Amino acid sequence: MNRIAHELSALIKAGPNRFFDTEDLKVALKERSVRGGTVTMTSQAIKFLLYTGSTVVLARLLTPQDYGLIAMVTAITGFVALFKDMGLSMATIQKAEINHSQVSALFWINVAVSFALALILAAGAPIISWFYVEPRLTWIAIALSTTIILSGLAVQHMALLSRQMCFIAIAAIDIGSMGVGIISGVVLAWYGAGYWALVGLPVATALSYAALAWVFCRWRPGLPVRGAGILSMVKFGAQITGFDIVNYFARNLDNILLGRFCGASVLGFYNRAYSIMMLPINQVRGPLNTVAIPALSRLQEDPVRFKKYYMKLISAVAFITMPLMVFLAVCSENVINLILGKQWLEAVPIFRILAIAGFIQPVASTRGVVLLSLKQSGRYLKSGTFSSAILVSAFILGLPWGAIGIATAYAISNYIILLPILWYCFKFTPIELRDFFKSISRPVIASFITVPMLVVIHSLIPNQTDIIIIFCCFIITFIGYLLGWILFPGGFDILRGYFRDLKLLTASGK
Repeated sequence: MNRIAHELSALIKAGPNRFFDTEDLKVALKERSVRGGTVTMTSQAIKFLLYTGSTVVLARLLTPQDYGLIAMVTAITGFVALFKDMGLSMATIQKAEINHSQVSALFWINVAVSFALALILAAGAPIISWFYVEPRLTWIAIALSTTIILSGLAVQHMALLSRQMCFIAIAAIDIGSMGVGIISGVVLAWYGAGYWALVGLPVATALSYAALAWVFCRWRPGLPVRGAGILSMVKFGAQITGFDIVNYFARNLDNILLGRFCGASVLGFYNRAYSIMMLPINQVRGPLNTVAIPALSRLQEDPVRFKKYYMKLISAVAFITMPLMVFLAVCSENVINLILGKQWLEAVPIFRILAIAGFIQPVASTRGVVLLSLKQSGRYLKSGTFSSAILVSAFILGLPWGAIGIATAYAISNYIILLPILWYCFKFTPIELRDFFKSISRPVIASFITVPMLVVIHSLIPNQTDIIIIFCCFIITFIGYLLGWILFPGGFDILRGYFRDLKLLTASGK
């Protein structure tokens, strides 16, 4: 704790030039990455507990319709919010050399775009209400538009912190802002605010997030000047934004279709099932990607180290997420009942189907890390367009069967596009398809070995409480998964390598 406090204090007192030079980061990059991953994973674990606790409370204070109403609006507001970043945060993180004038110019672009988008969203709020035939959505959309402005103010500050791999500060900002948002939402729900509690939560989160970003990153923007040399960065960011647009549309079309044709309640069940499925995935994928992009960006000119780093990255992602998805699929009814309550059990079959997609999605999505860290934003956009087209087609085909059809279409499409999209993304990079499958082969096999063990144990204790069933199944998953690793040649040595890396988590760095 003293070390964390010391680093945060030093960061607050640091001069603005501290955030531009990255040469020192290339020294002991593995140790920096592992410790950074630890900090970020710890942060995600705390956020997971906060989110789970708030979900348990809010799910009992609010109704599926309340969640459905917010999901209708956030499908639109989230799309609009994509433009506030313009991909310029990634441009700041990835660029080898950058200066104060360039970051200042990018900051003012982010701010101007954020204000414009917030005004457009507020003005278009009545159209959202008309589309869904739901008048309550007008003021919900207007209120949520403020989050776009607030988050736009923090884009470049957070990018500079990430560029410098200041993961302790990033964790403090994430946890602090999330805590403020959750407290605000729970208090509003407790006093009967209904769906407005789900509006107050993101607004309070965005406000505290921007404030904390400015506290921990002491860089302050100057006035924009001509000739700052940001054209290539804007182009890079524009291609990332293009990817985000097509990807967001595809990822949220399921919410839009279900909200429009099946109603708020059906959407509420689907939305909660998807959110719970993605929650543990994001706790792993998010932290590792946060560390990997700046680290791999520093290895652009070293293909051997780049390849080795990436293979360890996806192996780590698969090692954690694959058995977790198997566990959640088998214990889905117990997990839903424990977290959300009996009134949400209609989400169980949806959740089980989505978990099938969740098995491969985390490792497959790391293809974007490769392209971004190698400055191949154009190919990043093309790959996103292709995968989004497949996903949109799948959603349309699955719509006649409601939420189950949409979930099934989502799971199938993830496996249909896997080989072609990986082949395209790894072309002209140090990574090959065989590297990808070699890195995930052991986690896949070990996860499959746990399935029959888990199903048998689950069927033998049907009358126990949800907590006991979940605990027993988790232990069996853990034991079966480790046995699956040890039984195959070299598996024990690989596990020892993981534990050697874990020693870096508590090692004191210089």
